[in-house]
Amino acid sequence: MKNILLLLGMLVSLFGCKEDSVSIVHETPKAEDSSSIYFPPIAGDWETTAVSSLGWNTDSITSLYTNLETNGTRAFIVLKKGRIVLEKYWGKTLLGNADFDADKIWYWASAAKTLTGFTVGKAEEEGHLNLSDKTSKYLGENWTSLTKEQQDKITVWHQLTMTSGLDDVRADDTSAASLVYKADAGTRWAYHNAPYTLLESVVENATGQGYNTYFNAVLQNKIGMTGYWQWSEDLHLYLSNARSAARFGILMQSNGVWDGTRLLNKAYIDASITASQQINKAYGYLWWLNGSESYHLPQSQVEFPGMFLPDAPADVYSAMGKNGQYVSISPSNGLVIIRMGDSPDSALVPFLYLNDIWKMMTGVMN
Repeated sequence: MKNILLLLGMLVSLFGCKEDSVSIVHETPKAEDSSSIYFPPIAGDWETTAVSSLGWNTDSITSLYTNLETNGTRAFIVLKKGRIVLEKYWGKTLLGNADFDADKIWYWASAAKTLTGFTVGKAEEEGHLNLSDKTSKYLGENWTSLTKEQQDKITVWHQLTMTSGLDDVRADDTSAASLVYKADAGTRWAYHNAPYTLLESVVENATGQGYNTYFNAVLQNKIGMTGYWQWSEDLHLYLSNARSAARFGILMQSNGVWDGTRLLNKAYIDASITASQQINKAYGYLWWLNGSESYHLPQSQVEFPGMFLPDAPADVYSAMGKNGQYVSISPSNGLVIIRMGDSPDSALVPFLYLNDIWKMMTGVMN
């Protein structure tokens, strides 16, 4: 553990501001019937679906794997309605002292924002908080350097949607001195780690429980994830194996139901994967949404036209993190894609490589 903590300290700069044959379907989102989804047991073997039964192109799988390995991938999983169709591992562990495999951990980076979003939703469902509450109700009257009038406009909802209006120049620093006014809450979208990170304190103060304890109780332990949260300076990092990420993908695919038990209300799930505001229409509650008419990128105020994943199904929604950490879901196709690994490019959140993966998957399935 000591070696891992030392490594995490070195990695801070990587995360912050700093059945039947199928083919890809491009259409509006469809609600997945959770009764058709396989839920892997907490302990025991995870069922698979043979590629041959789906009629997929095995030659294209070979080229897909070559591309993934060349671009620094450590773990890649494709699920079809919960069952594993593709699973492959490459390279070395975080410490570089062993081969990477299904049991080894990797960081989620900002893909873990969606885990926090789920936890906030559960705290709301249990009556601990309301998204419309002023953030100061849980963090105190001096949690920013804003005037009271400016600060009182910031709610939990603004933290979830990246519309706090706080200046994102000092992206990771959660101290009041670094949380300064840029615009009124709700009038500006900016990818800002600090107000997001403070959602954990909101949950702690609202529930009266430590964030890790609450997260484990309402999410991790319920679906058999085996990861953990680790502070590294201003960043709270989540690390797990790839199958833990796949479990979370299945939970979202089934609209918050795990093996017949609802873990979070569908209204909140739906809101999470729907445009949360009209500034960046490709952003929900910390989820990135395909199929919108325009999108913004981190560290940019430019509005780009079209879908940010033009070669992916329109209904895809994704948890995305620095260096290409992905939990990407297409309900209409029954697919969940997991990718963990080193950076395939220099983008803060590498959209382009996720688009490449979906484009290659089209070739695999056709």
